Amino acid sequence: MNTDILIAGSGCAGLYCALHLPKDKKITIITKSDVQSSDSFLAQGGICVQKDDEDFESFFEDTMRAGHYENDRESVAIMINSSRDVIDDLVSYGVEFSRNKDGSFNYTKEGAHSKNRILFHKDITGKEITQKLLERVKERENITILEYTTLLDIIELEGECVGAVIAMEDNSLRTVSAEYTVLACGGIGGLYRHSTNYKHLTGDAVAIAIKHGIDVKNVNYVQIHPTTLYSDEPTERSFLISESVRGEGAKLYNKAMQRFTDELLPRDLLTEAITKQMKADHTRFVWEDLRDIPDEELKQHFPNIVQHCSDKNYDVTSECIPVVPAQHYFMGGVKVDYHSKTSMPRLYAIGETACNGVHGRNRLASNSLLESLVFAKRAADDMADNPQNLKELPFVDLSCYNDRKAISEAYKKMILDEIKKQGEIDYV
Repeated sequence: MNTDILIAGSGCAGLYCALHLPKDKKITIITKSDVQSSDSFLAQGGICVQKDDEDFESFFEDTMRAGHYENDRESVAIMINSSRDVIDDLVSYGVEFSRNKDGSFNYTKEGAHSKNRILFHKDITGKEITQKLLERVKERENITILEYTTLLDIIELEGECVGAVIAMEDNSLRTVSAEYTVLACGGIGGLYRHSTNYKHLTGDAVAIAIKHGIDVKNVNYVQIHPTTLYSDEPTERSFLISESVRGEGAKLYNKAMQRFTDELLPRDLLTEAITKQMKADHTRFVWEDLRDIPDEELKQHFPNIVQHCSDKNYDVTSECIPVVPAQHYFMGGVKVDYHSKTSMPRLYAIGETACNGVHGRNRLASNSLLESLVFAKRAADDMADNPQNLKELPFVDLSCYNDRKAISEAYKKMILDEIKKQGEIDYV
């Protein structure tokens, strides 16, 4: 199989990258599950944007403070300075954000933000953005999407990435020749027992990078979201109770129904406070109280949270809900530069798969969608400016990839071994 650009992943980063590549390029997007089963579709809270010139310094400081000042300062500046252009792009694609009666954007606030600078669409911002990107991608004749198609490995020739080995929906194996390959495979939540991520997102791209000696960074930086709905029953994914509900006034209580912390602390510090309180109370959860949020605001801003809690027999307008921290986001990943290039020529990484240093040690709320889009576009622009010729693939023994389960287990072990090498998992 031949293609000009191969993108592994159908989340917002992969889709946005494809939309910014030249229309005369043949682009193939592969996705491990169906096209909508990406964590981008699950993002609830919103997307950050620099509201005006005066907002740069506080936005920059909020991001740095949340990341414990381990962030790459240039990456942070690039993200913030590019934010308004990204929002303009999204609006042109048909993305709808909440607006005031006069038509201006309605900005909200989340934990660790000093100002209201977050745009949102109800409590399904990720779905609104990613669905509209997907609709625009499907309109492009030069873009093909292959669902239930798994990236098993990249193909290396003389130190360059010249293609990939993929498993098709019918389990047949193919080699793909590509002038560029883009890793947009999401995070590592599938490695965890309790996670807000889809189970099939197991960090394959990071493992493939390790296998080929490609630089990775901060793989032990794993963010735990402080508030997911607690359940005694096993669940496919932990249901996230958005940071936005605390931004709008929700409170956290211990078992005596007393407040015990500042609900707008950065996620790592709030997770620490909740964990400490659960240990002190000898409980498996703390209580979250949404009753201070007006009913109309709950129904308009958080309809899916309200409905999901109702499905679990909780009425958030009259009672508290039990919440517990769960794995949520991967700040580390395949190390990339400011144009999303990895240490291997002709190979890029974007989205949660990549580590460009924006998030540092801990991601600021609602920076994930923005960071993914900003650096996906920069990757696309860099590829467009530097076209390559397809190379004839070297011989690949596909029989080495027949045992998919063994490959998956080997990749999981690679990631866990790398985490141990870099230090114990830092639950931040």
